[in-house]
Amino acid sequence: MQRFTIVILAAVLTPIVAQQKSNPFVGRWNFTIRTPSQSSASWLSVTEKDGNLQLWAQPATGNVYQVQDFKLEGAHLTLTLSQASDSRPATIWELDPASGKLIGFQKRGESVIALTGLRAPELKRSVPKTWTSPAILFNGKDLEGWEPLGDRANSHWVVEDGLLVNKDRGANLKTTRKFDDFKLHFEVNCPDDANSGFYLRGRYEVQLEDEPLAKNPPERRIGSIYGRITPKVDLPRRPGTWETFDVTLVGRTVTVVRNGITTIDRREIEGITGGALDADEGEPGPFYIQGDHTGGLKFRNITISLPKP
Repeated sequence: MQRFTIVILAAVLTPIVAQQKSNPFVGRWNFTIRTPSQSSASWLSVTEKDGNLQLWAQPATGNVYQVQDFKLEGAHLTLTLSQASDSRPATIWELDPASGKLIGFQKRGESVIALTGLRAPELKRSVPKTWTSPAILFNGKDLEGWEPLGDRANSHWVVEDGLLVNKDRGANLKTTRKFDDFKLHFEVNCPDDANSGFYLRGRYEVQLEDEPLAKNPPERRIGSIYGRITPKVDLPRRPGTWETFDVTLVGRTVTVVRNGITTIDRREIEGITGGALDADEGEPGPFYIQGDHTGGLKFRNITISLPKP
């Protein structure tokens, strides 16, 4: 009887001991960084293998990258996200686990900003059995349902000959509605040496560009989920011609069909991309199109299908 009791206690205590030994930093974390003038979104991934940590960060702009300079001392994590240069001080995060969150601050020279990291939701969902018929997001007549982001006076989005056109580098453009899971269709004409992106839920960028190949690695070229997922098929580049995109997003699982060819097939988007409007991945969000890189892009036939109840 005594032996049986010991076995039972061991079975009960084993998961408790394992939980106590688990690293509270391990996981994917979303940060919304607020200053008096603006807010931005960042992301941090911490994994552990054989006692060694690996960190990846997605800053407010740019692409996800591996963090090389970090130190874990007890339950305190210090990481340097960017080194100091002649023109700017280093960006340093100091983080501690607290009640299932990461709490701390960002230091950049004399500037100190409070940080709170929330665990990113898994967003594991089944693919809907049926979808609604495609509904129009751009009516070909005016900008109804869309609005400039930021400086409206710097917006160069117009409707010409039934097309949505960004005449010049300026403001981004977003939908006034927010969406959760969807099937999106759009057609884009991307001129030579242009760069833009079509954001899903305002957080994940489908890259649109026709720049010289040497300028961007494969995970940041046209049709990629910027910095996250490289298309499995490298299609010919066709600047100045119309291309079609069909994008399905369910939870954080994405499929991209470009010109009728599946280039990304049911891949998980690990986290937000640079330029995300927020880090609230569990919430619906708008579509938005980058207009702040270059002008000249044209769009047409933007439609959406939603899961049927």
